[in-house]
Formats: sequence, structure tokens, C-alpha cells
Amino acid sequence: MATRSNMLAAGISNNKVKYSRLAADDDGYIDLQGSAMGGAAESDRLKVCSDQTRKWRESIQSEWKEFKKSPPKVPYKAIVLAVFLFLVGSLLIMFGALLLSGTIEVEHPDRTIPVIIIGILVFLPGFYHLRIAYYAAKGYRGYSYDDIPDFGD
Repeated sequence: MATRSNMLAAGISNNKVKYSRLAADDDGYIDLQGSAMGGAAESDRLKVCSDQTRKWRESIQSEWKEFKKSPPKVPYKAIVLAVFLFLVGSLLIMFGALLLSGTIEVEHPDRTIPVIIIGILVFLPGFYHLRIAYYAAKGYRGYSYDDIPDFGD
């Protein structure tokens, strides 16, 4: 007795449905409601339906072209601001460290800690946004110029 797996392996099917290939210009649409109509009227209706389907498909494809992803807009102003914050923060941290270590003499050494704190507060956002811009420029996955605020430009 032939089992199902043997029949499938041999390409034999116990299915009684006969399949046929569609014509190259046939889109596979069958109008079941108009099947009671006879001869020429039905074929005319099928032609109208296939024309309408083709027009609909073309309009959908033209609309999808609008949604294709455009090249990323690089926020140059935000990147320049990030470079500025990074440099100013770095200078304030270095200057504060030199003041705190006594390399640069000051009258009130207790006033050097706020310079370091302000330097850190200015440095961090600059570094963060520069890192995002660098990774986005290199094309790393998960990084995009959209993550950098563009300040409404």
C-alpha cells in the first residue's frame, strides 16, 4: 500500500483537481458574480475589470514611489554646535584640572571645581551628538541623523 509520503516523493497526488498555468497577460482575477452572464458580455466585462485593475495597480505603484526613503538630511548646524560644545567643554575641563592641580596659581582654589563641573556639563552633550553623527556617517546599524536634533531647520 502506498503511503502519503511515498506518493508525494514520487510526485503522485491523490488530489482530483487539475491545475493549469495562467496566461502571461492574465492577472488571475475571476468575476464570480458575472459568471451567469453569457459569452461576449462576460469577456467584455473581464476586459474592463482587468483594465481597471491595471490602472489601479499603476496608481498604487506611483504612490509608493513617493514613500521611498530619501537620502538622509545631514543636520550641519547641529553638528557644528556639537563640535563647539565638545571643544569648549574639553577646554574647560583641562583648564579646571590645571587650576585644581595648582599648575596655574589662583587666589581662591575652591572656585576651580565649578569650572570642571561646567566643563563636564558642556562636554557631555557635544560628545554624545558627535558620536551619533560619526556612527551615522559611517552607516552603523541603529544610528541615524534623525537622532540629532535639528532645531527646526
